[in-house]
Amino acid sequence: MNANELRSKYIEFFKSKNHAVISGQSLIPENDPSVLFTTAGMHPLVPYLLGETHPAGTRLTDYQKCVRTGDIDEVGDPSHLTCFEMLGNWSLGDYFKKESIAFSYEFLTSKDWLALDPKKISVTVFAGDENAPRDEEAAQIWKDNGMPEDKIAYLPASDNWWAAGPTGPCGPDTEIFYWVGEGLPPVGSNKGTDSANWMEIWNNVFMQYNRVDEKTLVPLPKKNVDTGMGLERTNCILQGKTSVYLTEVFQPIIKKIEDMINEGPSTLREPQDGGASGTPYSYGSDAEKDKSIRIIADHTRSAVFILGDQRGVTPDRVGAGYVLRRLIRRAVRHGMKLGIEKDFLAQIAETVIENFKGPYPELEQNHDKVCKELTAEEAKFRQTLKKGEAEFQKLLPNLMKNPKKIISGKVAYNLYETYGYPLELTQELGAEHGFTVDVEGFKEAERKHQEASKTVDAGAAKGGLAEQSEVTTKYHTATHLLQQALVNVLGDQVAQKGSNINNERMRFDFTFERPMTPEEIKKVEDIVNEKIKEDLPVTMEVMPLDKAKAEGARALFTNKYGEDVKVYTIGRDVHNDWFSKEVCGGPHVQHTAQIGDFKIQKEQSSSAGVRRIRAVISGGLPLEQ
Repeated sequence: MNANELRSKYIEFFKSKNHAVISGQSLIPENDPSVLFTTAGMHPLVPYLLGETHPAGTRLTDYQKCVRTGDIDEVGDPSHLTCFEMLGNWSLGDYFKKESIAFSYEFLTSKDWLALDPKKISVTVFAGDENAPRDEEAAQIWKDNGMPEDKIAYLPASDNWWAAGPTGPCGPDTEIFYWVGEGLPPVGSNKGTDSANWMEIWNNVFMQYNRVDEKTLVPLPKKNVDTGMGLERTNCILQGKTSVYLTEVFQPIIKKIEDMINEGPSTLREPQDGGASGTPYSYGSDAEKDKSIRIIADHTRSAVFILGDQRGVTPDRVGAGYVLRRLIRRAVRHGMKLGIEKDFLAQIAETVIENFKGPYPELEQNHDKVCKELTAEEAKFRQTLKKGEAEFQKLLPNLMKNPKKIISGKVAYNLYETYGYPLELTQELGAEHGFTVDVEGFKEAERKHQEASKTVDAGAAKGGLAEQSEVTTKYHTATHLLQQALVNVLGDQVAQKGSNINNERMRFDFTFERPMTPEEIKKVEDIVNEKIKEDLPVTMEVMPLDKAKAEGARALFTNKYGEDVKVYTIGRDVHNDWFSKEVCGGPHVQHTAQIGDFKIQKEQSSSAGVRRIRAVISGGLPLEQ
């Protein structure tokens, strides 16, 4: 079974269990300042897990592209990835632990589905603590499904408890592991007794409590289930491979990298898997070269998915664009270590797009943009690297005199400020010579130079919960008014490319080839405020996507026709007398006077052909409960 077959079987299985198949969403979360990327399959479902009604019903399934860079330094080993796919299924107040566990076990072990050996499966459940009891219910359900007692590990909250945040929905989870050691697992072996030989493949989260405060948990009247299965890891297990990089998900990419090393086919080494991989790539005889190849494969694939996303960002100095730049530049540096002196990422991108255009057609649709941005950033960084590494080599004799082998924050910051050399690469380059970098010193030097850096690692925020306060709800509805006002003033070429909202401001990116004039900015601002003062009603209706589009609704980020969607209309929908109509997941005000005064603070370039507006609101009526 390959990844495409696994993806299809998963969806087919949950369709047979009356789950509606929904579209996976963008890698760039909409109006969620807590994370830079969609970090888990549940991320786009958060509003519905918190109580909103999903237009497709109470049983859902999908596959979702995700990016996490919290453990980017681990990438290069046989299993870690920055970009990965999650297969998910959800129950929104429908079934709970009994059905969820039974579904998972059936899909994994039934001969009609994955047919994995039950003897090689173990699970973990919540051990209980002072806040919540041991999850005997989940443990008993596993036993009822045939799981031996010694294959059930009871682990603490750090392993088996999920929480939306300091307050809000939370609950125990049960994680499913597969044996990757030799032969069959010995008696008594499970994740709790032998962590190294058990690989996690599935996690079922049971949201059954609401945390009121640090010491108070209240049972939820409506309990939800959120599950996620890692496609690449499960695919690896199904094929009996020792690494995700040995599966067909990565092998064509790795083959392309090898062919580019030294301008021709690689003669690195013989495969250790009996030639099943189809390339000479394997592990062991040149560990550093292997690691560099894996880093290039992973990072280029991630960059293609980010650039090719329907709400894709471009390389930048802050936010998601900074993470993208870091991935690209890290791949380029490892390519140079392998002796690839010419620009190469766009060629690898061609292979990635060809591999994944089936499940992710947006990659092919954005082919030209992906290759153009990769080539431009690679060329720019090659110049940066040459200057920065040359300067580092000049500094090295003096650095070697430091017995503590520490590179000061001031030196690291000077490499960044003067040569554009990122801190992360100074750390990597220093580590090759036995140095560490004074990161706090770097940050202090940055503050002294008044460089208000906002380069946040995508993995720094693991929650994935949108900050749905009253203020952000007002901002979100204001983006609908802003988009329509931009179309009215600038024309139909305007299309939303992304937005970012917090309690202080909104950012709105849109396609337009030139700077707006002051007169145009003022006109857009006036239209938005006019519609706010008119106190237009905001209404929602559920309908099929194709019907929504036929009625004139904007549906920029939804791609599955026939799927039921929520359509928000601003204005009285009588004889088409409405101002704005969009397919959207919310949240929204009930009428526009709740938004308050709207003010555009800045209009500037975001990337080639994309402009960015920064705006604030103030005042407004309180939201109705």
